Amino acid sequence: MVRPQGRERGNTLDTIFVPHYSSAMKNVTITLEEEVAQWARVWAARRNSSLSRLVGELLKKTMIEEEGYQAAMNQFMARAPTALKEEKERYPKRDELYDRDLLR
Repeated sequence: MVRPQGRERGNTLDTIFVPHYSSAMKNVTITLEEEVAQWARVWAARRNSSLSRLVGELLKKTMIEEEGYQAAMNQFMARAPTALKEEKERYPKRDELYDRDLLR
């Protein structure tokens, strides 16, 4: 993690810059219940991060997972169907499938 550079003035730190790496950042406003907002602030502070950064990372992780799932589903659905039986063979009847004597 890159820490902001700054100079100390007494007991405070004067921050000169905050790195945003090379990607464009977009500000958004979210609405939270007060209890959730307080918990989130503490959660971020324990990780030496801002709430904004943690929410951004959480959303990015979710986006990557969703895109991965969608890509896997598209790949699976693009496959040709698999035959479950030979062309002249009949499917088993329901009673045959659930006949307990055959399962033992």
